[in-house]
Amino acid sequence: MSSKNKTGPNPQWTFLTNHFHIIVSLSREPCSRIRDLSDEVGITQRAVQRILAELIEDKVLKVQKEGRRNVYSINRKKRLRHPLESKHSIGELLEILS
Repeated sequence: MSSKNKTGPNPQWTFLTNHFHIIVSLSREPCSRIRDLSDEVGITQRAVQRILAELIEDKVLKVQKEGRRNVYSINRKKRLRHPLESKHSIGELLEILS
């Protein structure tokens, strides 16, 4: 985790993953650039690229080109992956956080 993203007394961990941080960021700004996501989440651009590729491969995200920019749409019906959370969808969690 980047030092610019550290807050509070125990900044070494957060409740949500970087994957979900990317999803939250894209839910707010679907045409964010990799650099924007990197700055907002506090991870490297390479890590953002890897996460985006994984989310696209798992059909969590769909990407569409508009001019020179990518626009991402989120599959809000996609179920969370961990067995403890699998009864819930990405959209449900995004609603709670918005």
